[in-house]
Amino acid sequence: MVDKRLFIYCALLILIVSFDPSLATSSPEIRVKDFRGKELHFQKPVSRIVCLIESALSALYMLGQKDKIVAIPTNVYTGDVFSYYARLDERIKNKKLPAPGNWEFVNIESVVSIRPDIVIIWSKQTETIRALEERGIPVFGVFISNFEDVYKEVSLLGKLIGEEKRADELIRYTREEVAKFQKRTQKIPETIKKKAYFMWAHGPLHTSCKQSSVNDLLTIAGCINVCPYPDEHVVVSIEKILKWNPDIIIMWVNDKKDPLDILKDSQWKNINAVKNGKVFELPEVFLYDLWTLKFQYAIKIVAKWAYPEFFKDIDLTKEKDRMLRMLYLNKLANVH
Repeated sequence: MVDKRLFIYCALLILIVSFDPSLATSSPEIRVKDFRGKELHFQKPVSRIVCLIESALSALYMLGQKDKIVAIPTNVYTGDVFSYYARLDERIKNKKLPAPGNWEFVNIESVVSIRPDIVIIWSKQTETIRALEERGIPVFGVFISNFEDVYKEVSLLGKLIGEEKRADELIRYTREEVAKFQKRTQKIPETIKKKAYFMWAHGPLHTSCKQSSVNDLLTIAGCINVCPYPDEHVVVSIEKILKWNPDIIIMWVNDKKDPLDILKDSQWKNINAVKNGKVFELPEVFLYDLWTLKFQYAIKIVAKWAYPEFFKDIDLTKEKDRMLRMLYLNKLANVH
């Protein structure tokens, strides 16, 4: 009798499940904390993403989920990154994707009309975040201040869109590339290590100090960041730079100045980097982006500039092609 009742019970349970499949399999809730510490909850991977910062946009294409992107930052259409994203997405090439804002301004009503599952934005845009959340739109805030934050962003985005395996693969690849290269720069004797000054495009006196992606870049490339302060971004005096006397100057992509401008500037003439012609500019934003996993490429070019004798074997074109093939699933192979 017991066996018969058990059989009937199981049969009824199967019948119920067949009418309501959600009872048979329920996906675990997705929980992530953004860079504000705000916890977000979703019942399934997000599928409509308004992404208004380029670090996350680049990561989403690396994760192979372009169809989930329903809006992009305005600067993608106006900056030199356009040609790359146009190769990654026909909608960008044809300028069909909405671009309702970026880190400076966001058109709230335009975002609302897109009906996103989530908006990805800089965490410091507090007024915009508040306006979106008041309208019931979840916001994932990002603030990247070092290379570990880049790994964190990719990992969390992978979880949000259901691509954790691909995210792990991307992070593992980049960590291995960086570790492999760092083994070489760590062999550079302390006595010949180059003192480096990083110059932002805001102006020659704008730099980054110890707690920054720039410091990670310079350190892994085998250099010493001359700025001793803990700040991520500071404005210093020319007198300070003269005192620090860097051996090499690295300029961020700059439309208004190039290395020749610094080499000709009389204020800088007594600095070793200028005397020896060791002023360099990172050529473009997309390939050397310090807020994406492409920072590995920036490390290699800075190391080669600082220590050409140690890195004669490094073919930057081959390194670039290999990196792009891996990060973007061959979508950007052989880009020149």
